[in-house]
Amino acid sequence: ATIGIIDGSIRVGLTQQEIEKLAQAPPGTVRKCSRRDLPIAVARQENAATTVAGTMIVAHMAGIPVFATGGIGGVHRGHPFDVSADLIELGRTPVTVVCSGAKSILDLPLTMEVLETRGVPVVGIGTDTLPAFYSRSSGLNVDVRVDSAHEAAQIIRGAHSLKAAHGILVVVPVPEEDAFDPNEAERAIAQATREADEQKVQGKLVTPFVLKRVAEITGGKAMTANRALLINNARVAAQIAVSLSQGLHKNSQ
Repeated sequence: ATIGIIDGSIRVGLTQQEIEKLAQAPPGTVRKCSRRDLPIAVARQENAATTVAGTMIVAHMAGIPVFATGGIGGVHRGHPFDVSADLIELGRTPVTVVCSGAKSILDLPLTMEVLETRGVPVVGIGTDTLPAFYSRSSGLNVDVRVDSAHEAAQIIRGAHSLKAAHGILVVVPVPEEDAFDPNEAERAIAQATREADEQKVQGKLVTPFVLKRVAEITGGKAMTANRALLINNARVAAQIAVSLSQGLHKNSQ
């Protein structure tokens, strides 16, 4: 159930036509919608694509306990006070986010520190370390490793049984055949980040600018990796959702 906003109406389960409408709209006509933007987009009847934070809020309202995305936002490199609202939302909304870690264009050690401060468990599926989006490992330890969607679902059930008010971050490495060499990825990210600073790109425009430039610098390889990890994350999130549903069914009998 893809989440977005069409003409001010929050949709949980966009049609293919509505997804294409958001994707192909002229630049500047689709709002990047986090918590602060939701009332604006609804009141002004705008089209909007939701960030991880925005999606968490809507998913929770709709009773959806788990969803997949590419990567979460985090702390921006060289700007330690520029902290994504995704991290704040993970600390206060009980929804599980399945992703390939924080986008590697960010400061990953500081991002992990903020997640710890907000009380967000980081669960690695088949990995002991936080994936670095385009690359399979950042070298930073996760809080716990599991080796199946069923084990991840057990942790989510544990949080629900405690009535935890925070989310859970489940991280999945990009498929090995589509992963980037970490050094190549780092060179492209460093160049794109430097260009963003030189061009004084700020606020919520930084991430889309840097991601676009990384794709251009790598000749499209970054886009291929991004697509592969999105599909893989959706597959894993679906497996977790099935396991959660089976547990709910057993409990109701």
